[in-house]
Amino acid sequence: MTEKRKKRYYDYSLVFAVVFLTAFGLLMIYSSSSYMAEISSRTHDAAYYLKRQGSIALIGFVLMAVISHIDYHKIIRFAFPMYILSYVLMIAVSLVGQVVNGKRRWLGVGSFSFQPTEYAKLALVIFLAVYIANMGKKINTWKGLFTVFLLDVPIAALVARNNLSSGIIIFGLAFIMSFVATNKRLIYAVFAAGGLGLLMVIQPLAQFMKKAGILETYQYNRILVWKNPAAFPQNGGYQILQGLYAIGSGGVIGRGLGGSIQKLGFVPEAQNDMIFAIICEELGLFGAVSIILVFMFMIYRFIILANSAPDLYGSLIVVGVMSHIAIQVILNIAVVTNLVPNTGITLPFISYGGTSVLFLMIEMGMVLSVSRSIRLDY
Repeated sequence: MTEKRKKRYYDYSLVFAVVFLTAFGLLMIYSSSSYMAEISSRTHDAAYYLKRQGSIALIGFVLMAVISHIDYHKIIRFAFPMYILSYVLMIAVSLVGQVVNGKRRWLGVGSFSFQPTEYAKLALVIFLAVYIANMGKKINTWKGLFTVFLLDVPIAALVARNNLSSGIIIFGLAFIMSFVATNKRLIYAVFAAGGLGLLMVIQPLAQFMKKAGILETYQYNRILVWKNPAAFPQNGGYQILQGLYAIGSGGVIGRGLGGSIQKLGFVPEAQNDMIFAIICEELGLFGAVSIILVFMFMIYRFIILANSAPDLYGSLIVVGVMSHIAIQVILNIAVVTNLVPNTGITLPFISYGGTSVLFLMIEMGMVLSVSRSIRLDY
């Protein structure tokens, strides 16, 4: 009888999806930003944003490749220090962070700056994967679930103070990772239904939270704009309205790559949060659906890897990264189409944002490290 040999697996299809989305993102960043970058007194270069994003994406690819060849068991040893560092960085940004557009989201040293919230997402994925896996069957108890959220809610609240969308993502990470690990599923359905129900009473609830000092004024105004953007055409509703105009004018096949009208100063910072609207305008419904399908393919690969991982640590790391990307994609598209209030969230791998793409690449390196631990018989 021939003895079966085993070989390492490497998910090249997932690598292809990352490369495709990043390359497509660079193309759309140039298309959406070239006009404004060229006439700007600060940049004077049509390829300014393309060059910056491209250089950081290249560094990210290198980091992804390096991390994918490191055994993830060696990385998770540092889960607790990484978790503590996320608090240190978030407290630091709250105290001495750079103020951009009225919000403290950046920590900088000289010409280098980054958003600690992106690091916090990565640190929490690794920490929760280790913590939940080490809990064993305790995750099936109410005390175990309570402990998981007790470890998640403080950092989520700290992040949400200056970046509500990232706070939602961090809470969502714990929600989905614990949902996958526990057998107490009914309570999650109740919470999900309750979350949808809150949308029905969000305006009076937000008003109460604002009076209680929980919501900032700008966050409350975003809810008012979401309910009726046409009532604020020159203020908070301007960006949403222009984005909806872009989506509507794209039709089925779009105006053609580079043919957007709304990017010519009508949609502010079109290369950032609202880039999906420019995709819809230039490539139409066909382009928008195609990108969504690529993201769905990524989610499918994540599910396959999570089910095939050799241990619970690896499975939960993959689930955490999947949750991060899935929630962020859903939030971005929902914001652009005005299905939820504007929270200022980027489209993964596609929107302009160096810190975001860099840490996404690091997360993908972790997922690919898990994929390399899978052994195939041949």
